[in-house]
Formats: sequence, C-alpha cells, structure tokens
Amino acid sequence: MPDITSAPLLLGLVGLLSYLLGSIPFGLVITRVMGLGDLRQIGSGNIGATNVLRTGNKGAAAATLILDAAKGAIAVLLARWLVGQDAAQLAALCSFLGHLCPVWLRFKGGKGVATFIGTLLALAWPVGLATCATWVVAALITRISSLGALTAAALSTLWLLVFKEGQMIVLVGILTLLVYLRHWANLARIKNGTEPRIGQKKA
Repeated sequence: MPDITSAPLLLGLVGLLSYLLGSIPFGLVITRVMGLGDLRQIGSGNIGATNVLRTGNKGAAAATLILDAAKGAIAVLLARWLVGQDAAQLAALCSFLGHLCPVWLRFKGGKGVATFIGTLLALAWPVGLATCATWVVAALITRISSLGALTAAALSTLWLLVFKEGQMIVLVGILTLLVYLRHWANLARIKNGTEPRIGQKKA
C-alpha cells in the first residue's frame, strides 16, 4: 500500500466523489437512450457490456465497455493529480464499489470487470494492458466472457509482480476478491457447463 499522506477529510471527499462517478450506470443509460429497452429486463439483467451485447447492438456494448472503464480511470487520474497516490488507490476502490453498488439503482449494480481494468490502466498502465489482454485472450479461447474476466482478475496479481507494482497488491487483491464474489453464480454455471457463451442472447 502507498504511504497515507493526505488529510483524512480530503481522502473522504475523494472516496465519495469517486463512488458517485463509479455509480453512473452507463449500460442502463445507453440502452434507454438508444431505445433498446430496460437492460435489467434483458438477458441476465446485469448493467454491464456483456449483457448490453445481448440486445444485439454491438455499438452500445462497446460504448458501455469504454465508459465503464473510463469512469474508473478518470477517478484515479483526477485523484492522483489533485491529491496523491494514496488518494488514487482509494479512488480506484471507491469507483469500483460505485459500479457494484450504485446508489441510483438501490445498490444493485454490475460485476465491475471493465471498471476494474480501467482503474488498473490508470494506476499502472502496463499492468492494466496485461490484464486487459488476458481477458481478451481468455474470452476468445473459451467464448465465455465471465471466464475471461475471472482469468484476468486472477492473473492481475501476477502482472503486478512482473511489472514491480507491489504497492498495489492489497488494493488489487480486494478488487479481485470482489470480482469473484460478484461472479459466484457464473462460477457455478461454468462448473455445470451452463454458462452462456459470447453472442448468446439468453443468460
């Protein structure tokens, strides 16, 4: 972990603002604006890019993926620029929690993979790129988005060690654990062979 050098009140403000930024449900907003219906009534009901793809609109899914990653990255970059590295790591955690538990949706949010990678890209871009590449390769091989995400999250700690970013290991460990908890049902379906593959419209 980085040294805590910023004032507690300032860190609290960073945490709150990062949470609010992370809680913006871009998938839900985009599908509504584009007239694709209520995302929570489609497929798995999740607000992330994978479920947006089940509407059949690849552009909407790509926009959701980019914006969900961007909100985590922006929170980190602003916190680092305005406050410091301790605030940047806090911003990563809080923006991620905002995506998982958005106040606007009664704390029922997404699974956080895009936001997870966005925060890693902003904190240490080589780690973020390696994690993103792991996700893409694993998803292409298995044709299962959730398995790609879980593989990427599991290997993110390895990439921290490879790129000598050990000061992030506690944060990334927490984020990885939360990713796995949010994918608990997916893990069960993967084990049973019933997890939907990329391109399927039904969860």
